[in-house]
Amino acid sequence: MVDRQTALEWVAAYERAWRAPGTATLADVFADDITYRPSPWVEPLHGLDALGAFWESERTGSDESFRMTSELVAVDGPTAVIRIEVHYGDGEQWRDLWIVAIDAEGRCRTFEEWPFAPEQPDGH
Repeated sequence: MVDRQTALEWVAAYERAWRAPGTATLADVFADDITYRPSPWVEPLHGLDALGAFWESERTGSDESFRMTSELVAVDGPTAVIRIEVHYGDGEQWRDLWIVAIDAEGRCRTFEEWPFAPEQPDGH
């Protein structure tokens, strides 16, 4: 069972891991057998090695400039839904919904991201 505080602490740990050089800190944030889906439309990644390779391919480096804010939307059992907003130094911005299941050790076992960028069609 995850509570609001645990979910918010996990988000802070995720951001610290993204800002850290390399991928060694991923083991502090994600379970060894993590299932990580960076979009609802792609097959999930499985395990820390696959996640580490993905992270390194997605970021420009641990020193990239960005500001991240989060809002906890819901918590139910081990699952939290979090609204994330990221503004990068180059002007790129994203609004995401994260659906995460957090284990008793405070590490994420499943992660699903629903990313939205301003240039995406709004469905109208």
